[in-house]
Amino acid sequence: MGILLAMATIDEHLRLVLARHRIDTSALSPVRGVQSIVEPTIRQWGGPYIVDIGPSGSFAKGTAVGGGTDIDIFVSLSSSVPDPLKTIYETLFTAFSNLGFQPRRQNVSIGLSVGGWKVDVTPGRRQDQYGNYHSLWRNKTGSWLQTNIREHCRVVSGSSRLDEIRLIKIWRNRYGLSWPSFYLEMFVIDALRGARIGNLQANIITVLRAIADTLATRRLIDPANTNNILSDTLDANEKFHVSQTARAGLNSAWNVVFQ
Repeated sequence: MGILLAMATIDEHLRLVLARHRIDTSALSPVRGVQSIVEPTIRQWGGPYIVDIGPSGSFAKGTAVGGGTDIDIFVSLSSSVPDPLKTIYETLFTAFSNLGFQPRRQNVSIGLSVGGWKVDVTPGRRQDQYGNYHSLWRNKTGSWLQTNIREHCRVVSGSSRLDEIRLIKIWRNRYGLSWPSFYLEMFVIDALRGARIGNLQANIITVLRAIADTLATRRLIDPANTNNILSDTLDANEKFHVSQTARAGLNSAWNVVFQ
């Protein structure tokens, strides 16, 4: 990687970038107040079928960064909900729309802007009465998807790769790349298998090289669903664009690539 910064300052620069893009996920985080704004709509819509409403995604895993979604909210519905998954998604979308939230259809979530915060709300129906496996509607394919939010959080938050994941998300956002967060998180974890924990500079080079050289061919599977091939969520053209951007980054200055 081309370097304009002195070698001794690269780790410091990367940690300053991490601090600059930090999202407060503490119990007192202001963004947590978003849930109290959208929850009445969700509860009115779901009624007795609501099992739980709470933070999920990058916010819950500790991998959230500025410039992305500020908070993900997962809505767990009882397995007894009689409606098809598509109807569940569409009726929640309509409920938000009717109350002026101006929702946006995304792959499995509903995008909202609430008080300046970017919010993704994902409804899921439990697959049985007590478990953590849920079925989601997936707009991109017009089919259903099995997921386990708790398992995703366990795998990512316990990976010891949160700083590297956050830096690659900052890089993704800076260059406007299309790369779903969970796929990105699992790619970084896989690329750094066996690498020394905390060796930030070397690890980021390892990840960028892996993106440049193997994104097109590396097969990654959802740890909560072996039928969900995460690496299939980007097509060949999207992977090529991400790979080329990583290759360019390896020949650029650190303070240009990571800001």
